[in-house]
Amino acid sequence: MRRILLSLIGVVIIGGALLGAYLIVKNSNKPKPQVQKIVKTVFTETAQNGSVPIVIPANGNLIAKNRLELYAEVQGIFSSSSHDFKTGQSYRKGETLLRMDASEYYASVQAAKSEFYNLVTSLMPDLRLDYPEAFPTWQNYLNSININKSLPPLPETSSEKVNYFITGRGVTTSYYNIKNLEQRLGKYSISAPFSGVLTEALVTKGTLIRQGQKLGEFIDTSVYELELSIGKNYSDLLSLGEKVALNSIDGNDTFTGTVTRVNSSIDQATQTIKVYVEVKGEGLKEGMYLEAQLEAKEEPNAIKLSRKLLVNESEIFIVRDSILDVLEVEPVYFSSKDMVVKGIPDGTQVVSRPVAGAYAGMLVKVYKEANTTDTTSTKTTE
Repeated sequence: MRRILLSLIGVVIIGGALLGAYLIVKNSNKPKPQVQKIVKTVFTETAQNGSVPIVIPANGNLIAKNRLELYAEVQGIFSSSSHDFKTGQSYRKGETLLRMDASEYYASVQAAKSEFYNLVTSLMPDLRLDYPEAFPTWQNYLNSININKSLPPLPETSSEKVNYFITGRGVTTSYYNIKNLEQRLGKYSISAPFSGVLTEALVTKGTLIRQGQKLGEFIDTSVYELELSIGKNYSDLLSLGEKVALNSIDGNDTFTGTVTRVNSSIDQATQTIKVYVEVKGEGLKEGMYLEAQLEAKEEPNAIKLSRKLLVNESEIFIVRDSILDVLEVEPVYFSSKDMVVKGIPDGTQVVSRPVAGAYAGMLVKVYKEANTTDTTSTKTTE
């Protein structure tokens, strides 16, 4: 019985071995499955070097180039103005912005002029007797004095004796005291030094104005200045008189400005330099936000590309025989979206849109249609 069981077990083992060998041989003769590789479809541009303008974007707010802050140098009652002294009121050059009541002070000036006239009159007899050569000159001067007008300049004399005589009698001192009073009298009235608009009005008619009080602000609306901040690396590329393209934030209005000043001092915090652009044109308002495109220079033998295409700080992807490769380039300028690079030979197929998972040696297919915007992938059998 025992021998029979051992014989059966041996037969089973041999049969299993034969079956396993058969299955191994059978599976080894099956064809291998074909491996599918993913080939990325990429967008490319044919490189063509040329002169690329370096455009520096900047922005700022308009400020009136000619601005007058109105302050009172004397005290008095606001009596009149050529127009209503209110915000937004326009004045032409020479019109009276504000006049204070100066009747009391005017009377004191007239009294001083009258005293001066009497003083000169009292000298005439002595001049006739002691200095007859100077008498006609001073007689003509006396006749020219009109107390309702500004005092005329004192006569010039070549004789030192006459000068000593005139000065000793107090004529010169009295004359300059009156001229000082006349200057102060003129401060009771403020005239527009240029045509413009009142942007701030802090007093009204009948108000008592005190010395040193701010009265308002007056600006010239014909010319404005735009203050821009640019990187210190580009300040040397700008020149005075250079034209600057400007546009409003909504893009509906465009203007042309001129670089008038470039600051030599660098802001330590931002490492930028202030550039001032003069702007003229209709529709401009103080405080208006404008965007500027400063054409610093033109870079020869260069190409403009998207910043997204740069890898490892100085490389881009190109296509050679349907295979991705990397090319070392020299970036010379970066903007917020684009870059200007050198070192790309003409005719090179440059990848124009980023490719996810790209690497040198990747098999790719160049997309032919220019109006497609998305990078796609396709499967092929090798």
